[in-house]
Order: sequence, then structure tokens, then C-alpha cells
Amino acid sequence: MTTPLTLTSGRRADGAALLTATGEIDMSNTDALAEALGKIPGPLVLDLTAVEYLDSAGLSVLFAHADHITLIANPLLTPVLDISGLSGLAPVHTAEHEVPISS
Repeated sequence: MTTPLTLTSGRRADGAALLTATGEIDMSNTDALAEALGKIPGPLVLDLTAVEYLDSAGLSVLFAHADHITLIANPLLTPVLDISGLSGLAPVHTAEHEVPISS
């Protein structure tokens, strides 16, 4: 059974590519996340503020794309991103402290 995950692509006001994830990211739906991340070339802002759960399979996908993503996370996910070491490879911001990425 696949866990519900909605992925919506668009552009931010500053023109940066944006992918917004809503739901849970786990091993049942990481293929969809990897495919969506792979379709957007160059710098990308990944908005995880509406993600309630992120497992190691989801982290693995994020690590594979860490060289070109900036993450916006909710306070629930920031410790996971810090402890995993992902925040050392990709910029992580909280929604209330969102910072635009540079091209």
C-alpha cells in the first residue's frame, strides 16, 4: 500500500523552481519523489513544510539530490535532517525563516 504523498511543482516569486511535498515520505512512495526531483534541472527549493513523516528511504532520495536542493522544513523534520547529516550537504530553512536560493 502506498502512503499518500502529493508533489506539486511550480515557481517561487523569485523565479526559483519549487517542488512542494504534502503527506508522508516513506519507502512506498520514494520512487515518485525521486522521479519528480529528477525532472527539475538545476537549483530547486523542496518545500517539506506539509510533510508529517520522513523515513530513511526518503532521506536517501534527498541525499542523492543534495547537491542542487534547498529544503524548507517544518520544525518536526529539522532534527531528522540535522541528525542524518543532510543539513550539512543541503541548506535547510524553516518556513518562518525561508531564504531564497541563488541560481
